[in-house]
Amino acid sequence: MPTEIPESAVPPPTGADESPPAPTRRTFIATSTAVGGVVVAGGVITGTYLGGQEEAEGAEAAPSSRVSLSVNGRRRTVTVDNRTSLLDLLREHFGLTGSKKGCNAGACGACTVLVDGRRVNSCLTLAVRVEGAEVTTIEGLAEGDELHPLQQAFIDEDAFQCGYCTPGQIVSGVGCIKEGHTGSPEEIREWMSGNICRCGCYVKIVRAVEQTAGRK
Repeated sequence: MPTEIPESAVPPPTGADESPPAPTRRTFIATSTAVGGVVVAGGVITGTYLGGQEEAEGAEAAPSSRVSLSVNGRRRTVTVDNRTSLLDLLREHFGLTGSKKGCNAGACGACTVLVDGRRVNSCLTLAVRVEGAEVTTIEGLAEGDELHPLQQAFIDEDAFQCGYCTPGQIVSGVGCIKEGHTGSPEEIREWMSGNICRCGCYVKIVRAVEQTAGRK
C-alpha cells in the first residue's frame, strides 16, 4: 500500500509563477543609488540632464573691455573680462603678487593698494573702474634699492610675523600718513582698523606708522 506524503512536506513548485522575495531597505537604497549614478553619468556624458553641448556652444562670451592705467609709474593696457577685479588684474595679468588675496571680500585689507593716492581694497574694485588711474602697489613704494621709510620702519619695529598681511598693512599705512590720520596712536589704530593682522602685531604696526610720520 503506497505511503501518502503530507502536503506540507512537498516543496513549492519553481518557475515563472514563483513570486520574488520582497526587497529589503538595503537593496532598495543600493538600487536607487546605482540608478542615480547612471543618470548623473549619463547627464555628464550626453548632456541630457546637466546641460548639453548645444547649450555650451550657444553660450555667449563674457563681455570684455580695454583698460589703460598706470601701475607703479608704468603705463599698462590690457583687455579683460568686465568682471575681473583689480586684484586679479595685478596678480594674474601683471605678475604683481605683492598684493595678497586674503578674504576676497574686502574684510581683511591684505589686498590694499593706492588708486590716485587713496586706499582701496583691490579685491572689491573692478579693473574697468580704474581706467586712466594711477595705481601704486607694494612693489612700487621703494626707490630702487632704497626702501620706503615705512617699509624700513616695519623692519626696525619688527612689525610683522608671518608677513602675509604686511604688504597691505604698509600700503594702508602710507595712505594713512598721506591722509594725515596720525595724530595719536588711537587715531592710527582707528584709520588702520580695516587691515587685519592675524599674528597680532598691531602695537608694532602702530609704532612703525608713528615713526614714519615723524612721531617719536
